[in-house]
Amino acid sequence: MTERRWDGDLCMIAPDDTGIAALAAQLAKVAYDCVVIGGGLRIPPKGLEFFEKVVNPIHQGAPKAAIAFNTRPQDTAEATAR
Repeated sequence: MTERRWDGDLCMIAPDDTGIAALAAQLAKVAYDCVVIGGGLRIPPKGLEFFEKVVNPIHQGAPKAAIAFNTRPQDTAEATAR
């Protein structure tokens, strides 16, 4: 991200309702062009229900932002570029 001269914010969230509230609060602060959802949140099958809960506030809080998916922190810029 830095090499591409893109600004980014990191929003690590707890896997519960407090995490959803933290995400919504972060999205209310800035108009994002893209929101990347990490693999740690969406890949484990047991996390599917929480993943669904995360997508909705992103869609509501950043309706113009693209939603991207990385597989590890090192490919976040590539996911964002897609």
